[in-house]
Amino acid sequence: MTNLVNFVQNVSSRSLNELKKRTAIDDIFPQKEDSKYIARRKKLVELLKKKGITSQLVLDALGKVPRQFFMPTSLSELAYEDKAFPIGTGQTISQPFTVAKETEILDIQKNDKVLEIGTGSGYQSAVLLECGCKLFSLERQEALYNKTKEILEKNGYQATCLLKDGFEGLLSEAPFDKIMVTAGASEIPNKLLRQLKIGGIMALPFGEGEQKRLYRIRRLSETDFEKMDCGPCAFVPMLKGINRE
Repeated sequence: MTNLVNFVQNVSSRSLNELKKRTAIDDIFPQKEDSKYIARRKKLVELLKKKGITSQLVLDALGKVPRQFFMPTSLSELAYEDKAFPIGTGQTISQPFTVAKETEILDIQKNDKVLEIGTGSGYQSAVLLECGCKLFSLERQEALYNKTKEILEKNGYQATCLLKDGFEGLLSEAPFDKIMVTAGASEIPNKLLRQLKIGGIMALPFGEGEQKRLYRIRRLSETDFEKMDCGPCAFVPMLKGINRE
């Protein structure tokens, strides 16, 4: 009888150890959020309303995403200020108003197939996913890609994240209902335009130097597009290639 008890205990111990090796404890018990952040997020949503965001879908999405989990721990107390903050590798987590505005002009519909150029911190990705889309997200910075992919998964956000040059897009999954570019382009990303379905919409920060404008581009036919100027914006530059440093 003693041998049987010892055998069961050894099997249980080995099983638990194997489980710990295979699955991070945070995957079993996701991060819990301090209630103070929930209150601050509600205030942020009210601020975004006052600034002109009218889409309830977008407001609800920003009201759900815990922005502090996508920021350096040292900046988490500032998570619900309507400001952009550095996240390393020369990149930033976008200002919530900018995230809301870009998401709003895409007019996301449930199950839309969306391509995001520039995963960045993952905050914009999470907002898009809360809107109910199927998301493909490309990031050119390898260190940021590895970190952000883990953060999204840890917080239950399911996206197809790839280390890839955003200018190339993702031809194997085209066409897309919507494409969001989260960096400032100084040249027209023609390959991305061709990966947009007819009737689809792209959100594109574009312009020379630091003077960028946010454009809503709709594809009308194989060769025709229309654009709408949605105002000034601030983004890090859109660069080519993959940075493996």
